[in-house]
Amino acid sequence: MTTTSTPPTLVAEGIGKSFAGVHALTDVTLEIRPGEVLALMGENGAGKSTLLKILSGDQPPDTGTLRMHGEPVTFSSPADAMAAGVRVIYQEPEIVPHVSVAENVYIGRLPATARRFNRRALRERVRADLERTGFTGAIDPDTLGSRLSAAQRQLIEILRALTSDTAVLAFDEPTSSLSDAETESLFRLIRELRESGVAIVYVSHRMKEIFELADRIAVLRDGRLIGVRPAAETDEEELVRMMVGRDLSSMFQRRHTGAADQPVASTESRRPVLELRGVTSDDVSDVDLVVHAGEVVGLAGLVGAGRSELARAVVGDVPLRGGQVVVNGRPLRLRTPGDAVAAGIGFAPEERKADALLMHRTVRDNLSLAVLDRLSRLRFVRTRAERELVDRYVEQLRVRTPSPEQQIRKLSGGNQQKVVLARWLARRPDVLILDEPTRGVDVGAKAEIYAIIDELAASGVALLVISSELPEVLGLSDRIVVMQNGRIAGELDRDEATEERILALAIADHAAEGASR
Repeated sequence: MTTTSTPPTLVAEGIGKSFAGVHALTDVTLEIRPGEVLALMGENGAGKSTLLKILSGDQPPDTGTLRMHGEPVTFSSPADAMAAGVRVIYQEPEIVPHVSVAENVYIGRLPATARRFNRRALRERVRADLERTGFTGAIDPDTLGSRLSAAQRQLIEILRALTSDTAVLAFDEPTSSLSDAETESLFRLIRELRESGVAIVYVSHRMKEIFELADRIAVLRDGRLIGVRPAAETDEEELVRMMVGRDLSSMFQRRHTGAADQPVASTESRRPVLELRGVTSDDVSDVDLVVHAGEVVGLAGLVGAGRSELARAVVGDVPLRGGQVVVNGRPLRLRTPGDAVAAGIGFAPEERKADALLMHRTVRDNLSLAVLDRLSRLRFVRTRAERELVDRYVEQLRVRTPSPEQQIRKLSGGNQQKVVLARWLARRPDVLILDEPTRGVDVGAKAEIYAIIDELAASGVALLVISSELPEVLGLSDRIVVMQNGRIAGELDRDEATEERILALAIADHAAEGASR
């Protein structure tokens, strides 16, 4: 680990940046030192992503300067930053869909002989890279980019950075799509890079990761640097107070509950709304599940357990091979997701940018998307009604946007997720399926999303919540259903569920497991 006497590799000095009159960063000064992991924390919209884009050359600062090894530098493009040894690994990397993994890793640096592309040499080089970095088996060098999972796309971006000459390496939520084994391999690599003198910037909302890796922790709030703390001299409570300016110790507490021993309002709240009867698709087998009105059922399991695949089968995104989906006692014939929406099922997928949002359209367009049929007359949208609805939900969910006419791609991840939830609040479905609803979302926005889920349940909506964060599952759920290998491995009531019991079901051998309890 570096010492305070070691000259910084990169200094951001007095950095300021505004968009449409909104200050994203104001007078931020930060040292990034060699052989150190500097964690960067803050709510969504605090300025973290803007700072990373300035460091990577993706955006110029309005005010302030960057100094590399003590000398002023100007990055006019990401290529300039990479040439200087600065690289940022973004949460959702860009992948070329119609070329192989190997070509994606070495794009722009492909090996060639006599002006001809040497495919065999490239494949062997990537296999060696995977072995060296501990990711052998996680990805096939010949797989096309279009067929990669979110975790595999993340691994490609990591390999791109690790196979080039890098002095400053920034990670933006790198473990959001990685399995536990892949995360451990990444942490080992980060420690090795730190020992070799690379300066690491690590952005994450996961406190456990921060304290496991970081030497220092910098906190941004509303575009300003609130403070920098040695990791060994602070704790979660202090960091949360710095990030949000208030105590969030009760953010997991449900004010309402649909648990069997504490009905929300009456016996009506125990009415089955969503019933899965032997649901089978290409990825899940013989799933039986019931979600009642006003109940939150958590769906837990390891990566690849079949949770997202089950959700997509329920909403008609993939065909059923057997079984039935029943809503309010009526079996459904699901041919498209539109059939599910018409039947009263809402779905917020894990990959919100790819599957839930129209990234080049406005907040208004995205929020009203699921209720255009209710806002239209003679096939024309009633603009005044649409505007009033959008304004109401933007205010109710505290969506941070200069205007409903702002393009949604310019909002932070937490605010994008609020727009997705607002869409379904406006639609008022009978069933709402949320797949990783707080992925890549800061602690402040998480608390607000939890409150939204709580209010939806209190209003009688049946919720199925998929989450990889066990504290989140335990805090939100009335019941927890655990999946493994495309099947239900077991079920736990709220009062008997613990992290240990959930994990035991998630990793248990089906043959030896038997009953859920």
